Amino acid sequence: MQQAEREIEALGIRVLVVTFEARRSARAYVEETGVRWPVISDESRALYEAYGMGRARWRHLLGPSALLAYVREAARRRVPRWPSADPVQQGGDVLIDPAGIVRLVHVGAGPGHRPPVERLLAARRAADR
Repeated sequence: MQQAEREIEALGIRVLVVTFEARRSARAYVEETGVRWPVISDESRALYEAYGMGRARWRHLLGPSALLAYVREAARRRVPRWPSADPVQQGGDVLIDPAGIVRLVHVGAGPGHRPPVERLLAARRAADR
């Protein structure tokens, strides 16, 4: 998503990164990745639960899409950081429009299972119609 940051901003999308890890780990994530969006810690996982993000299966964590994500990070000379709190917590993407309507919920099966950024942008554009 960081590669599409200009287009995201042009569409008026405000990104909020949510992690279930402790605030100290969230700060380390910001330092490691250089992410400029706000990061909050949801240690109770209330937001994860609200959007159907439960427990991933180990095959998703070690499957082809996860391995590809790890290879991509290694190609960028970044070592993927194993979560310190819970490696099987599912993540995902949620797009909520300015009126508070949820336009897209994507629950990831594992760390490499993300929707294409274009899908998020298209959902935002569709909200304007």
